[in-house]
Amino acid sequence: MEKEITVLIVEDDKYISNFICMSLRQEGYRYLKTETGRGAISLCYANNPDVVILDLGLPDMDGIEVIENIRSQSDKPIIVVSARQEEGEKIRALDKGADDYVVKPFYMGELLARIRVAVRKSEKNSASMTQSFQKEYLKIDFVKRMVYIDDQEVHLTPIEYRLLVLLVSNRGKVLTHNQILNEIWGYGGGGDANSLRVFMATLRRKIEKDTTNPRFIITEVGVGYRFAEE
Repeated sequence: MEKEITVLIVEDDKYISNFICMSLRQEGYRYLKTETGRGAISLCYANNPDVVILDLGLPDMDGIEVIENIRSQSDKPIIVVSARQEEGEKIRALDKGADDYVVKPFYMGELLARIRVAVRKSEKNSASMTQSFQKEYLKIDFVKRMVYIDDQEVHLTPIEYRLLVLLVSNRGKVLTHNQILNEIWGYGGGGDANSLRVFMATLRRKIEKDTTNPRFIITEVGVGYRFAEE
């Protein structure tokens, strides 16, 4: 690898943790590991890993709290690896800022593939991202992860923010429903066309002055969405 990628493993099952570590080492990744949520937060602050592999069932705190804490200071990909299979748990983790969700038991080859996808996506976003974007009354501060309408801050959920950034990064280009689902939820993730429509509707209500005649987010009927270029 041209650049050494560091993966933080947050897993209290020693067998699974050691298995992931061994596989990452064989692939040339550098790794850090911890069994606790507090350890994960500390290692994230100190080392700024490129990817976080996170179990939700930790001994000292729920993994959702860890996601929220990491997201408050980092955009680096978080891949949840959990035995929780309920759709509600997946959506909750993704909505709080996780990038992908893998259900135990899993194939290591699939997890490695998802790590590669997450790293490529993160590097692409870092390379193309400027510090801010402004179009008419909409402004996005990418450094602070804040959105403003007429200079007034607008609160977006993590998924709403990522949807907006994805559209802005591809402004003028039509993104299909599947492209957006794969980018936001990861392939095989918890998103679907219905949930995407709901998120788009709430995002429009927050940033559009006239949702019946949107200025920024344009629906391409039956295909997907695009951010207006002009």
